[in-house]
Amino acid sequence: MGNVIDTSKPVAETRQMFGRRVIKSSATEITDENVVEVLLKALSIHALNRSEIDYLWDYYKGKQPILNRTKEVRPEICNRIVENRANEIVSFKVGYLCGEPIQYVGKSGEESVTAAITRLNELMFAEDKASKDQEIVEWQMICGTAFRLVLPDARGEEDESPFELYTLDPRDTFVVYSNEIGNKPLMAVKYSKDDNEITRYSIYTENRYYLVEDGILKESTPHALNMIPIFEYPANNARLGSFEIVLPLLDTMNNITSNRMDGVEQVVQAFIKFINCDITKEEYEEFLTLGAIKVKSVDGANADVGVVTTDLNQTQTQTLKEDCYNSILTICGMPNRNGGSSTSDTGAAVLLRDGWSLAEARAKDSENMFKKAEKKMLKLVLRICRELSDFDIALKDIELQFTRRNYENIQSKSQVLTTMLDNPKIHPLLAFQHSGLFIDPERAYAMSVKYYEQEQAKVIEQTPTPDPNTNNSGDGK
Repeated sequence: MGNVIDTSKPVAETRQMFGRRVIKSSATEITDENVVEVLLKALSIHALNRSEIDYLWDYYKGKQPILNRTKEVRPEICNRIVENRANEIVSFKVGYLCGEPIQYVGKSGEESVTAAITRLNELMFAEDKASKDQEIVEWQMICGTAFRLVLPDARGEEDESPFELYTLDPRDTFVVYSNEIGNKPLMAVKYSKDDNEITRYSIYTENRYYLVEDGILKESTPHALNMIPIFEYPANNARLGSFEIVLPLLDTMNNITSNRMDGVEQVVQAFIKFINCDITKEEYEEFLTLGAIKVKSVDGANADVGVVTTDLNQTQTQTLKEDCYNSILTICGMPNRNGGSSTSDTGAAVLLRDGWSLAEARAKDSENMFKKAEKKMLKLVLRICRELSDFDIALKDIELQFTRRNYENIQSKSQVLTTMLDNPKIHPLLAFQHSGLFIDPERAYAMSVKYYEQEQAKVIEQTPTPDPNTNNSGDGK
């Protein structure tokens, strides 16, 4: 019954939101004595964040204020049309940022580092990290933040990877940070309700796990991770969702579309006016059935039957709608739809004109925020791998690589690579790195060198050895 629309209410006003609040505490350490107190204080702030996340999640799915629209004049014609541009914005951002799997690449060309990076990517593939990254980015674009849980495999449930990755719902997950310099995370909380409607709070600190049920501490046990295993992935410092800043414009577009449909229906269902003529209800119903009517004038005055219509200016309405939509695209950093127009622009000029350069700039900003959180997560992953697996690699040797648009201007990149490789003063590795043709230039260079050496060895093997007794002087003797 929660999805039933109450049409008796007026149109809901656009909800004003300004990003999610960062939950902080003045506690210097979480202990058995203060964990419940810190939790209860944090929940009051989290409740506000949760309410806003719920609203944004529903908005993304299409449950928007226009669905509660009412009309005082001719209430029987009241269209409620959702033009879900919020979903369009989120889908574009997610697909553009991580439509291709995010890869780990090595910062050096050492064979041991390359082998370890390859193994790390294989472990992440076994955990289906690509789809979980998309879930993280989707939550970021909807509500401005996301959370990931990393735990070692439980005993008896070991698989190809020694760790497990989980994407958590930000509506029932939060991190409490310290007020001190650096804002170090003090604890992370994940909660849910069981079948008996009892709320269970799972709380992680750097070295302890707490279980709180309805404000009562039930469990306090140490863990060996030496890190908080829940990591926050904020979309930006303000924790703003991708369409949150244009909510008024999105609601305006829904209103325009709904009113335009009302205008069409009101023309079709226009009132009939009777001038200087008298007609009974029965005669009017007969008119509706037959489609024709005979009327008699009153007191000899000229009689007339017509309709009351006022046409909506569709051209002006479309101009207003397009202005709103272009403003939304510009504010959100999305490409526009000018690509269909005929112009003489080519290459980079098209990217600038159609807004793709702005989209790329916004994506790079999101990349940096994602990498910052990902490095913290990798510290725990590498620690688990060192203890439970047979390989080791330092965090400083790993770089996160987003693979979008790698094949843009591929011909130009190939020409740059060929030109640099033909220059004897440029090291070949620099050519691979700066051409922009490869996702992992160090690995591509190592593979290419190995392939070149193998091919050279084949050529040497297939070249016949000259016979020293053969006379090549050409004198016939």
